[in-house]
Amino acid sequence: MTTIEIIRAARPLRMAALGFAGSAALVAGAQHLFAQAIANHNSNAPVNYEADRIEVQDKAKRVVLSGNVDIAQSDLRMRAARTTVAYTDANGIKIDRIDANGGVQVTRGNENARGDVAVYDFNRNVITMTGNVALRRSGDTLNGGRLVIDLDSGLSSVDGRAGAGGSGGRVSGTFNVKQQN
Repeated sequence: MTTIEIIRAARPLRMAALGFAGSAALVAGAQHLFAQAIANHNSNAPVNYEADRIEVQDKAKRVVLSGNVDIAQSDLRMRAARTTVAYTDANGIKIDRIDANGGVQVTRGNENARGDVAVYDFNRNVITMTGNVALRRSGDTLNGGRLVIDLDSGLSSVDGRAGAGGSGGRVSGTFNVKQQN
């Protein structure tokens, strides 16, 4: 086979590879589209909270907040029916993680995520939401079973875990398109 024949024979493979790479880039772009507003969150900012009831469990090194819990850190806000805040107390109190359940809502800017349960891991700078996850941003929607948001990079991923929001274990959503004149 001549060099020209090899190049012509490889052309369909090259086009398929380019198509696959383009599709992969589109999916990756969609996955982190929603978390762009959360990227570069200041996880060192103080955490403010309000709740109907607070219970401090010193021996277990945790605080239980219940009833209309509203937690704010910089411009990130988490609301839930109940949260447990785990902390360390060496050299002052430092939060390790917040576990929230009961209609959890996390908002920042024009982005709003809802789920049954959420964990904010301060050591990894990651928020994980599970159960009937719904993500909304400027009219775009994304639904699934599990959402992971990396607060440092702004990269988010959604998977469809079985029974996710009635979507049969698949991720679903709607992206708005630029309107043509």
